[in-house]
Amino acid sequence: MKSMDNIKNTNSKDETTASISANEAGAVVMAVKVDDLTVAYNYKPVLWDIDLEIPEGVLMAIVGPNGAGKSTLIKAILGILKPIAGSVSIYGKPYHKQRSHVAYVPQKGSVDWDFPTVALDVVMMGTYGSLGWIKRPGVKEKKAALEALEKVGMLPFKNRQISQLSGGQQQRIFLARALVQDASIYFMDEPFQGVDATTEIAIINILKELRKAGKTVVVVHHDLQTVPEYFDWVTFLNVKKIATGPVKDIFNDDNLTKTYGINYKVSVQK
Repeated sequence: MKSMDNIKNTNSKDETTASISANEAGAVVMAVKVDDLTVAYNYKPVLWDIDLEIPEGVLMAIVGPNGAGKSTLIKAILGILKPIAGSVSIYGKPYHKQRSHVAYVPQKGSVDWDFPTVALDVVMMGTYGSLGWIKRPGVKEKKAALEALEKVGMLPFKNRQISQLSGGQQQRIFLARALVQDASIYFMDEPFQGVDATTEIAIINILKELRKAGKTVVVVHHDLQTVPEYFDWVTFLNVKKIATGPVKDIFNDDNLTKTYGINYKVSVQK
């Protein structure tokens, strides 16, 4: 689990990561492990018997058709939805014990954008988890929030009401709120949905920086054409897990056809 400071110095490791690596004696560290996970709505399974391991330090897309359970998988991992069977671990421990190491960017459509608050305050909300219920954000937290806003190109809009921002600007604000948490694992539910090309490029560049810093980034994604360009790891999902692994190995016609139920022909850049 690596500090956000490593985005500026990708060669350094914090003590937590060093101890994990030593304990594993060179083995691949699993950031997330899902065992036999089943989730149902009104007794109808939307995820069925999912086994999934996500290595530390990958930038992973979750792809599949509408209704495949992509968002449900993230919400079940985060404890937002309760599974009827199975378990989830974050660095080998239950999520509730590792909450401080995880950040989440929900779908833009699930947020009340009419809530009367400004961009800076939204980003500072990302510091609440580390402060607890009693302490309020201070100078240190405000500085971190301003730096996160600058990173996503939104510093000039720090005092703008969130309802007055465009869809792409709103998405950048929520990305900044996640960045200020200095997490080890980032879950993002369709962060490119409804954004312009400039914002999409800005977001993917930040996600790639996080990966270079050793962070683990898991993204629900719908644009199959950009998977080979944006991601190094992919999970195919359609209620059941179809396949998971490096993009160069498993992003192919066979897995796309199994996932989407129609014949696919894709051109993957090696």
